[in-house]
Amino acid sequence: MKSQAGDYLILDKATGAYREDPEQAVRDDVEKHYWLHVGRTILKDWRLYLMLVPMLLVFLFWRYLPMYELLGSFKVDDVVKPVADQYFKGFSNFKGLLMGTGTFSNLSTDFWRAMRNTFLLSFYGLLFGFPMPIILALFFNEIKSDILRSGLQVFTYLPKFMSTVVMTSLVIMLIRQGSSATGAPPGIVSQALAGLGLISQETAQTGLLNNPNYFRAIYQISGIWETAGYSSIVFFASIISISPTSYEAAQIDGANKWAQMRYVVLPSILSTIVIMLITNIGSMLSIGYEKVLLLNEERVAIYQTSEVISTFSWRIKTTQNQSGLASAAEMMNNVVGMLLVIGANTIARKASNVSLY
Repeated sequence: MKSQAGDYLILDKATGAYREDPEQAVRDDVEKHYWLHVGRTILKDWRLYLMLVPMLLVFLFWRYLPMYELLGSFKVDDVVKPVADQYFKGFSNFKGLLMGTGTFSNLSTDFWRAMRNTFLLSFYGLLFGFPMPIILALFFNEIKSDILRSGLQVFTYLPKFMSTVVMTSLVIMLIRQGSSATGAPPGIVSQALAGLGLISQETAQTGLLNNPNYFRAIYQISGIWETAGYSSIVFFASIISISPTSYEAAQIDGANKWAQMRYVVLPSILSTIVIMLITNIGSMLSIGYEKVLLLNEERVAIYQTSEVISTFSWRIKTTQNQSGLASAAEMMNNVVGMLLVIGANTIARKASNVSLY
């Protein structure tokens, strides 16, 4: 369409001449000197932007550059040649893992077992682990003594700052098996569970970690112990930001503590809960191999419940030199995780008008 002067100029009725709209002149100036304003802002706050450099380098070297190795999922495995020099072979690695074609029948069975375990461990972690920080934050909010609350918060935060090796070592010590040769008794937790009749004396003597039926419970309970306190910080910060007038209005209406939690606290932190739930779903299938490897300690008998995608990839890459299959397994796991994030974000946006993007 042909533009006219009246589309972006204002007619001065007194003189009959056109003049530029002052607001449009400001917008044109901002657009013309946009990068100049950006440069001045960066120079003004250069210290803040300098603090971003380490984070950007971490993302570059540990997040983006490793993506190049994903090309190995589509190429022939060759431990000598770099990924760029290997031959392209299409989707055979993915077909082998998904459908067990060719020589991949056994690996396909192990892959689906690892995928099932990954999903179940993640689902149980979301089902039992996600509400615990919220419950802890509500509990901390009801403690009136600042000294007692601070002490309990520090006590629950401490496990997060221990290394995975220390945490798993403590867990193994608490539920270790008994030794008939040395006469060493089972771990204190195993003895307590046996005394309460929750497990048999034989199971306590042979060790809970040697029984595949108990691995998932051990993994979830130790995970809650490690992360629940630290994760409650976000929810507790949202709770203490609630205006006291909301509590006063609820008390005037006759609401007790439970009613205040239900009708004041939980609705006020709902947006935080939704955002954290979406982020947890995003990392739902991202189970690291360190804790699983340290807990199972190459116990093949419990692989049916303990092996996850990350340990499966590590095993076939180190023992069978199948780096292409390992990359393909990790890629499929990450794709499923990405779809879960998109789905959870879409559902949250339509249900509560709260979303990540």
